[in-house]
Amino acid sequence: MAQSRAGHADSDNGRPSSPRIQDVAQRAGVAIGTVSNVLNNPDLVTEQTRLKVEAAIVELGFVRNSAARSLAARRTDTVGLVLTDIGNSLFVDIARGAESAASRAHLKLLLANSDAHLAKQNGYLELFDEARVAGVILAPMDRPLDGALTVQSHGRPIVLVNAPAEDSRLCSVMVNEELGGYLAASHLLDQGARRLVYLAGFPELHAIRRRLTGIEKAVATAGASLRVVDAPNLTTGSGRELGHQVLQLDSVDGVICPSDPLAIGVIQAATDLGMAVPDELLVVGYDDDHFASESSIPVSTVSQPGRRMGELAVELLLEEIREPADHGHRTKVLDPHLIPRRSTLR
Repeated sequence: MAQSRAGHADSDNGRPSSPRIQDVAQRAGVAIGTVSNVLNNPDLVTEQTRLKVEAAIVELGFVRNSAARSLAARRTDTVGLVLTDIGNSLFVDIARGAESAASRAHLKLLLANSDAHLAKQNGYLELFDEARVAGVILAPMDRPLDGALTVQSHGRPIVLVNAPAEDSRLCSVMVNEELGGYLAASHLLDQGARRLVYLAGFPELHAIRRRLTGIEKAVATAGASLRVVDAPNLTTGSGRELGHQVLQLDSVDGVICPSDPLAIGVIQAATDLGMAVPDELLVVGYDDDHFASESSIPVSTVSQPGRRMGELAVELLLEEIREPADHGHRTKVLDPHLIPRRSTLR
């Protein structure tokens, strides 16, 4: 039987099998433990020995078996991040913040997108569990959290982001959504709007409901009126379609949208109907999507501190990973802020 370049038998399909740590040790003329130290604890070996082992690794094309290593350690140096909608720039910002904090802690980040589907969310949680990640950050569908709690029961910490942790076994990082809704409505009211519509996409979500609470408080204080209309999704197309429906009702003069794409669609509908934005209609979005400021009519929006949310989530996760006995589960709440642009500035 032919021999591979590493000195052990080829596989049955005729291709050389992967070089093993034993082959690296043999080529470098050192013990297997020395190769392991070079890979995992290089400070424990001399520079001459390290260079010799590294040369053998390059020559043989050796790649460490991270799966086997994590099986032995029961944990990797990797954390998982499951987001609701990677098309939303808020979640992109959360991912950037989480990656930055993980990198500073010498951890790798695996990213998954559930597309707001509970089955996909739980499938990724199961995948990360099987991969023995050190912990998981989850931007969840509101409920149930059974999949997350199952992963946690296997010894992997879970931190929720952009959602409340109503279960005392979990940490979370979230934004004051009620304040966000209040800021959006108050801004329209301050600009003279009195007949508002809230396009409540995904009304079952905590964030959408809490924003409505803030909107209702602002409207009640001003003595204005409010109509709530469910949106099937948060896309520009949905905003344009709904805009054609609601802008012909009761002389609507202000629309609050739970996403910037939805707001852009409403502005497009207003243009179709010959309504001038902002002279006749005020429109405010949410999340400060990166293209909101570049629209033909730049969109006023409520901005959330996504990067900081991601960073805080990793910090809470690291605390629980490194000091589980001393860790206390808690929720960190950040404030949003309003960014006024042409769609509301008369």
